[in-house]
Amino acid sequence: MFRNTYDSDNTVFSPQGRLHQVEYALEAVKQGSAAVGLKSKTHAVLLALKRSTGELASYQQKMFRIDDHAGIAIAGLTSDARVLSNFMRQQAMSSKMLFNRAIPVNRLVSAIADKAQVNTQEYGRRPYGVGFLVIGYDESGSHLYEFSPSGNSYEYFAMSIGARSQSAKTYLEKHYEEFADASLEDLIRHGLHALRETLQQDKELNVNNTSIGLIGPRSEHEKKGVQPEGAFRILENEAIEPFLKTMVAKEDPPAPAPAASSSGPAASGSGDVQMSG
Repeated sequence: MFRNTYDSDNTVFSPQGRLHQVEYALEAVKQGSAAVGLKSKTHAVLLALKRSTGELASYQQKMFRIDDHAGIAIAGLTSDARVLSNFMRQQAMSSKMLFNRAIPVNRLVSAIADKAQVNTQEYGRRPYGVGFLVIGYDESGSHLYEFSPSGNSYEYFAMSIGARSQSAKTYLEKHYEEFADASLEDLIRHGLHALRETLQQDKELNVNNTSIGLIGPRSEHEKKGVQPEGAFRILENEAIEPFLKTMVAKEDPPAPAPAASSSGPAASGSGDVQMSG
């Protein structure tokens, strides 16, 4: 099998200036199931497609709570995601213990980006094979960041990562101007539409393969829980059914009844009009 001369170690540049091990890690993110993130002025939302290895297996976890004000959705190796999510929790806990305040979201993302970048420049390590979408809320408002194994991180209005994520990006690029003033329900509906674009043709979104992560004031669909108002929470199974029904209802409005003809026997009786409704 052909093997690239410069891909055996992540500290060696190819003549074209590329680090092949880092590019392989980025490909691992593209192989993971899709995740979509979008934000408004008051809320930030994550939506993820869960996979199952078989009929006897449960669906994998795609979202992790980091703190009351931050959460992530992953695409790639779940084992690497657990390591990085635990590191993020430690950073959030340290900020509370040392400074008595929640860590700013941009500093949290910068911390894992710095940690991942170290693995691209030290011999004997490999890059993390997972990408994150990070949402959070702090003094400067709602935030959405993308983190990649190369150590790069960017802030977005809306973003998608994972398999067939380009289809979701196309939808988000068409509608992102509507997100800033959108309600939470509309934000989730747009996210579900974008996530559905990443599905194979014979698949559909349902309560088993979809996860929704929210941060911001609670909606009318959510029940009051033990978490603080506005804290990050994950909706799964029956909790997301109202949002799936809303998406279908707004997508397929009931067809108007055809107007009765002024001529012919069908216009004379009221029974035919009732049958057409």
